[in-house]
Amino acid sequence: MTDILLIQPPIRDFYLTSKRTVPYGLSCIASSLVAAGFSVEIFDALATSKSHKLELPAEMAYLDKYYGKEDISPFALFHNFKHFGYSFEHIGKEAAVSGAFLVGISSLFTPYADYALKVAESVKAFNPSCKTVLGGHHPTALPHSVMENKAVDYIIRGEGEVSMPLLARALKDNKSLDSIPGLVFRENDDHIKANEPAMMPDLDKYPLPATGLLKNSFYMRGKIASAVVLASRGCPMKCSYCSVGASSFLEYRRRSIESVLEEIGKQIALYNARFIDFEDENLALDRKWFVTLLKEIISRFGNKELELRAMNGLFPSSLDEEVVCLMEEAGFKTLNLSLGSFSAAQLKRFNRPDVRESFDKALFFAEKYHLQAVGYIIAGAPYQSPEDSISDIICLAERRVLAGVSIFYPSPGSPDYELCKEQEILVKNCSLMRSSAFPISHTTGRKQAVTILRLGRIVNFMKYLIDNRHTIPEPSRYPKMDISTTDRIETGKKLLMMFLYDGKIRGINHRGDIYKHTICEETAGEFLERLKQIKIRGSMH
Repeated sequence: MTDILLIQPPIRDFYLTSKRTVPYGLSCIASSLVAAGFSVEIFDALATSKSHKLELPAEMAYLDKYYGKEDISPFALFHNFKHFGYSFEHIGKEAAVSGAFLVGISSLFTPYADYALKVAESVKAFNPSCKTVLGGHHPTALPHSVMENKAVDYIIRGEGEVSMPLLARALKDNKSLDSIPGLVFRENDDHIKANEPAMMPDLDKYPLPATGLLKNSFYMRGKIASAVVLASRGCPMKCSYCSVGASSFLEYRRRSIESVLEEIGKQIALYNARFIDFEDENLALDRKWFVTLLKEIISRFGNKELELRAMNGLFPSSLDEEVVCLMEEAGFKTLNLSLGSFSAAQLKRFNRPDVRESFDKALFFAEKYHLQAVGYIIAGAPYQSPEDSISDIICLAERRVLAGVSIFYPSPGSPDYELCKEQEILVKNCSLMRSSAFPISHTTGRKQAVTILRLGRIVNFMKYLIDNRHTIPEPSRYPKMDISTTDRIETGKKLLMMFLYDGKIRGINHRGDIYKHTICEETAGEFLERLKQIKIRGSMH
């Protein structure tokens, strides 16, 4: 029997990237609860290979023309819609067996919010007497809509490390809930009361995450143990598409370097972790702090052959030659660079600093120190033209960098979410607020957006060929050799030949049937014309 059960819900989507689903936040909350004297378990419903195919939800029916056919080529996007993780019924039964009087459910991302609610409903069905509390970005941003579901007893807005121990103690001792920071609850007259969001003013005053409660073996990278570390909270920037930055109540705060090093050391000592992903929004923003951190990692763990990443993206302006040199020595092999766009007008709409010059400098240093680089752009945002997105992809094509193309989706709490509401282009169903659903059709239509996404795949395939000493094939209407389904690279080369000839993006299934994807031919045609005017570079050469 345990006092409190924390749950990461299953998700339903076209894909799952398990290395990005480590329930780090739940382990942080768990450690605060343990420090307050409660017994805690974490049920990670995603820490399993279980998945099964589902019919495409009715609200996503329009995606069938883009994803409805199997594609085993390098230009493939998505096909099967699946349930990833344990069933809702199984989770409810496990919650009942745990005997927990309080069940906390993570609800980080809006497109998956309904699945968090389904978990709450299942928990209540199997144990009606327990209390449920939801936390994470979605209920923090949209608390009243979440509280419409009667299976949800409470919401915590903000950082659960502050509020969860207070809520657990108040429930245990039958005390008032009025003064608990971040708590949203129903008063006796069913009126919803929302306390001010909770924030940890001093990150070092909280214990290190209880990673021993996680299923660490599931998050191995091959045979290498991995770990997530969060060295800071919040972000001081004001990007219009982001709900974490200065528009949020959360201030930008950094942990002490010693605290971060202690956590890394713990992950190495206990789990032999060798891959460390910093999940910070802006890891390198404070240069002096970051340089000191890198030097200490080199000094203390230089013999551990660590591989470090910052997958949420690095601000290019924070990366000078000394920083990149130290990053390489500390164990970074890739620079994930947050660009946004090469368009000055679009950067202004994103309320984002012009980082184009510093982006190119970062690429120069990445090449000098033999690091790979990925440049992330956003496409399909309100008032963003498909022509600008094509220009962005072309700019990435001619640089030594992989193209990371992200289709815009409105994040509740961000300025662009409010803009979409004002322009009446906001989708009504939360499940559609994901990149793969092309949720916004404004100055870039859905057919144009899916074309832009596929063009990014084509560019990266061409870069792969260059990196691996293949030649880019000449345009051809009909490849001379039969297309095999067993050699993905040769298959891709032949489909690329046809695309370069006529601008049609094709797919191929396991039977060897070739078909044309639904795309905007005008957008693809413009890309081809622009491609003829540049010399494409690989990502490593």
